[in-house]
Amino acid sequence: MSFGLRLLDRYLLRLLIWPLLGCLGVTVVALLLERILRLLDELSQSSARFGYVTQLAANLTPHYLGLALPVAFFVALFIVIARLSDGSEIDALLASGQSLERIAAPFLAVGVALSIFSFVVFGYLQPYSRYTFRAVMHAAVNAGWNGRLAGGAFIDDKGSLMTADSADMSGQRLTHVFIRRLDPRGHEEIITAATADLKMDPAGKTVTMDLRNGRRIGIDVNGAYRNLAFTSLTTQTPLAAAAALLRDRGGDERELTMGELSQQARSAHPVVSKGTLMGEYYGRLARAAFLPFLPLLAFPLGLAAKRGNRAPSLIMAGLLLLAFQHALLLGQGLAKSGKLAPFPAIWIPFAIFAGLGVWLFVGSRTRPGDTPVSRLVRRINNLVARMVRALPQPKKRKAA
Repeated sequence: MSFGLRLLDRYLLRLLIWPLLGCLGVTVVALLLERILRLLDELSQSSARFGYVTQLAANLTPHYLGLALPVAFFVALFIVIARLSDGSEIDALLASGQSLERIAAPFLAVGVALSIFSFVVFGYLQPYSRYTFRAVMHAAVNAGWNGRLAGGAFIDDKGSLMTADSADMSGQRLTHVFIRRLDPRGHEEIITAATADLKMDPAGKTVTMDLRNGRRIGIDVNGAYRNLAFTSLTTQTPLAAAAALLRDRGGDERELTMGELSQQARSAHPVVSKGTLMGEYYGRLARAAFLPFLPLLAFPLGLAAKRGNRAPSLIMAGLLLLAFQHALLLGQGLAKSGKLAPFPAIWIPFAIFAGLGVWLFVGSRTRPGDTPVSRLVRRINNLVARMVRALPQPKKRKAA
């Protein structure tokens, strides 16, 4: 009997692992791709944007992993439970003497493991990655010219404007170059050239531009315009390094780890209000602690799929997850504004949603698939059908 139970656990976990990994991977990648497109648009004025996007995307991964984990876990549970129900495997297990609690036990164990993993992500990975993301974004926005130029792009670095019609793959061999800058006396000058080669010095502080076959238009010492044609002209342009980050980590409560949140809450002079700190602390705990309750919610809703109520159950589950997330955000906002103490602001919504999951699971033990949600959906369908039948029917026109 003990070997059979272990075999059952391995079978159920094997059914769960691939849908879970697939849903999690697809969700995180989709969120990252959407954000990467926005980052490219935000950094479109920076010539170094492509070098920063990878770093920004890497530091966004913990954030989107925390967002996607409960959704992916629930969808994977729903897929597995619906599959077991459609194949009558749940009926066979129940007929063999296995209780619904025993069947759900492996999924509850996965929920506990994911809860611990989520605590690490929310409590320690996200604070550091959030700060690093802001640091990289600050460096990208405030970075000067990096000595390379894409064809058709404009570089505006400290009042110097440069563009070229085309460039090679390295961005250092240009054709049809236009430069507008200030000369050493502070007067504006224009330089055009048929071709140009850019070479960065080993120290990375200046770029040497070898211009060929062009013109240089400026103002001489007498204040008159001069127009000089040249076959070769060499000039240097300094590179501006990215400015340092304006502040250290910890100016935002979301950049603090769980230990730092607790420490700041006990401090006499915290960086933000105590309500904000404790609201953030309890909010992270609640998000991680809710994961073991998802199997209790997914089981009754997934079993209802065999009765033809899959879509309403899935929609209901999505609304519940969305409502839980927004309830925590509302509680954190109330705690931050001081309108409600942090503990009830976070844990009352948690208790409501966790209790709802337990209630649905317990209610489906006697008749799996017949949940309060499925009964509510049937009542709504019956009510709508009666209202439609009560409407006056249009009169049929007689044929001429």
